[in-house]
Amino acid sequence: MDMQTSFLDRLFESGLLIETGVDGLYGRGGRFEDVIAAFERLIDRYGAGDGAEAIRFPPGMNRAYFEKSGYMKSFPQLAGTVHSFCGNELDHIGLLKCMDADEDWTAEQKATDIVLTPAACYPLYPTIAKRGNLPEKGGLYDLQSYCFRHEPSNDPARQQLFRMREYVCMGSQEQVTDFRQTWMDRGQKIMAEVGLPVEIDVANDPFFGRAGKMLANNQRDQNLKFELLIPITSVAKPTACMSFNYHQDAFGTKWGLNLADGSVAHTACVGFGLERIALALFHHHGLDVDQWPAPVRKALWG
Repeated sequence: MDMQTSFLDRLFESGLLIETGVDGLYGRGGRFEDVIAAFERLIDRYGAGDGAEAIRFPPGMNRAYFEKSGYMKSFPQLAGTVHSFCGNELDHIGLLKCMDADEDWTAEQKATDIVLTPAACYPLYPTIAKRGNLPEKGGLYDLQSYCFRHEPSNDPARQQLFRMREYVCMGSQEQVTDFRQTWMDRGQKIMAEVGLPVEIDVANDPFFGRAGKMLANNQRDQNLKFELLIPITSVAKPTACMSFNYHQDAFGTKWGLNLADGSVAHTACVGFGLERIALALFHHHGLDVDQWPAPVRKALWG
């Protein structure tokens, strides 16, 4: 039995995760949720003085915004759409017959105006653009959302529906790169507080196809993305639990995000993978939170 499966089985047995019959889709037990809530309070303590505007979007977003974002050009393998039955009564009869015969019943399912949110920040950019030019100091936003990535796996750290906590900065190049560096430093301090071993490395997003390889190489060459890595199911291949991303003016140009003087805004974001961080804590400190080291418990629960 490999390490991934063994850890996942223990999570199921302890009630921390709840099996649904679909790889990467899990329920969460109360103790698991308590750890995530405590870790979010720790994030809050580090970010509280920055004055970020808190916004919470649902796990679905406007399909038109999603299409304009270009996500399907870069990551079609990860996207999830929401479909609903759009047929008439006769179509419904056919659907029921298919279900009774254990056949495919999805023929009359049509795409709705909602897609599953791929990253917590995606609904933010068009929302802020509609407000007009940014204030002189730029914009800073605190987000949290369930996100979807279609990558089924028995690795508990690679889930299909998971929560992402993000801070997003919009401003000048200097403002957003300073923001990113600040959170790279904070991220290491936060993980030290909860006793987790980390490394930070340059990274790239999983762009699709032959053209995607060039985009990934460009992203790495320009140091646009860094990840904070923690061993969870593999020491050789530690898991990305935080990411630090500089988008240059890509989102500013796409969405019409402008600074107070009318010039195009640059953007950057820091993302916390909340389930992954909780899993890292359980992996390194054990499945019984009452037995965790006292400094870790103090950092999380005071």
